Amino acid sequence: MSERLTAVRRALADAPADRVVECLAEALAKEYGVDDLDVLLVDYRLSALIPLRSGPSVTRPGDPAWRCFDHQTEVGAGHVTYLPVTARGERVGVLRFIPRPSSAVERAELAEIATLLGHELQAAAAGTDRYTVAARAQRLTLAAEMQWELLPGRSRVGSGFSLAGQLEPAYAIRGDGFDWAEHDGRLSVTVLNGMGDGMTAALLTALAVHALRNARRAGLGLADQAALADQAVFAQHRGASHVEALLLELDLETGEVQVVDAGSPRMLVLRAGEVVEQPLEAQFPLGMFETSDYETQTFRLRPGDRLLIVSDGVSEALGHAGRYGDSALHRFVRRTGGQAPLQAVRSLLGDLRAFVSADLEDDAVAVCLDWTAPAS
Repeated sequence: MSERLTAVRRALADAPADRVVECLAEALAKEYGVDDLDVLLVDYRLSALIPLRSGPSVTRPGDPAWRCFDHQTEVGAGHVTYLPVTARGERVGVLRFIPRPSSAVERAELAEIATLLGHELQAAAAGTDRYTVAARAQRLTLAAEMQWELLPGRSRVGSGFSLAGQLEPAYAIRGDGFDWAEHDGRLSVTVLNGMGDGMTAALLTALAVHALRNARRAGLGLADQAALADQAVFAQHRGASHVEALLLELDLETGEVQVVDAGSPRMLVLRAGEVVEQPLEAQFPLGMFETSDYETQTFRLRPGDRLLIVSDGVSEALGHAGRYGDSALHRFVRRTGGQAPLQAVRSLLGDLRAFVSADLEDDAVAVCLDWTAPAS
């Protein structure tokens, strides 16, 4: 590791939580001659890259900053350089500075620094609101604040898989949400839709998420996780409210998927360019009855398969031309097959917003999972 890269790493590690970018700018100016540095943070809707320090948001598709974000690679435009700021697959935004790196070694070191910045911004977010606030193009509702705080992130890349999720309406989401966790060669994914509106739905989904996490972290299987969450929701609401949920666990080595469908969102499989509905045995939503028994189903993915899980707020969305519907959904899933999961969910929900010509009236969630199988 070069001395100047070591110096920048030390500056990032020692930076106060709310001055990470300023400390990075000072270190890069001294060690690499970098000037006019800023970080463009992606907003909650995935439709704007918002400069942290100054300047207008970048919203035009095809802009160099968006090309860098979408393709996760260095992009140059004149004297300006853009580098992706990403941590374990979570796309935080884009690092922008001048001038262009002068050598391959310098480019590699600056790309590594951009990745380090992603990790530092995630760590610093626990001690400051600066970056969270800066990524907002408008104010969140209280229910939306709760839902976004529940999420494990918005994208994740690991050995053999790539995963992303998105919520709409991003700034006013109510009862839809998702959760995921990777442990010991297995990936757990949950997609939820809490009954009701506003804070009622947000509180209901929060209860279900925490109950499911509690059961998962205790080492319980999927059916028992669902049963524990079912009891927790019923104990609080006595059947007056419920949560639709899909619980999924993927064996990252073999592609075997275990599923519990508790009145869940829909699951589509994109395989070799064709979209098929994955049949699931519908079981009772969480909290509907005092005691519900849940059973686990099993199916197997093939390397290269894509799973897309969507709530009914997607296919049932109403526009001037009627309902968005299954045909449009299947067509769009095929069309985004070559995109990374985060691009796919961003494109899908952006297409949905264009279809309804406004913010969605009903919540919509989309989660996209690609299984590539681990390298031999």
